[in-house]
Amino acid sequence: MAGIYSLAKPPPAEYITGMTGWPVHFKKFHKVETHREVVIKFLLLLLVLILYFAYLSYEYGLLTGGIVAILTWSFFVLCTPVADAGFLLDFPIRLLFGVRMLYSELFVWATAISINIYALIYGAGSYDKTILTTLLKKIILTPYPYWSIILLSGLGTFLSIYFGDEMLDVLRHRDRVKYHRHAFKYKLIGIASLFALIFLAYYFLLNGLQIEDKIFKS
Repeated sequence: MAGIYSLAKPPPAEYITGMTGWPVHFKKFHKVETHREVVIKFLLLLLVLILYFAYLSYEYGLLTGGIVAILTWSFFVLCTPVADAGFLLDFPIRLLFGVRMLYSELFVWATAISINIYALIYGAGSYDKTILTTLLKKIILTPYPYWSIILLSGLGTFLSIYFGDEMLDVLRHRDRVKYHRHAFKYKLIGIASLFALIFLAYYFLLNGLQIEDKIFKS
């Protein structure tokens, strides 16, 4: 199937072609098992982001709410071992330009890092609005040991998006050879990353309640 369309004869407009050469027909997109799940996932994530932005805008105003929503998005990009946040950009980029999500995720990470550099310089107070953004600020400003969370999350994220590309390359779940081959590694990285995040959140909560010293001195 990958060889149906050659460079000399480009595919019709209703097809989009990834770097594997595998064509995705828009009219039949919803009929393919793996593709249908990808679309549903994208729509649900987009709905969550819109609702969260609406809540923050109501709570803090449109500008501050938008900044906090973007910082929260960057938290899920940099500090969780799944590619769901980056997927909001990766999926449309693949559909529109045929760029594999594994490569567009590099752009997503560069965007998330740039956002936080800008926010730390010009609007550090925005991090104090929610628990997640406060944790994000703590992680960024404490290279040791908390940047290990970003490292683990990066490994998990790119492995996750590697599987995401495969979802668009195949028609059925049983054809996902890469996922079945590396699923255990991905789960292991995910567990380690989430454990580190939970530990940090627990430590941060104890510190905020000012009971850390009482616990460790008892």
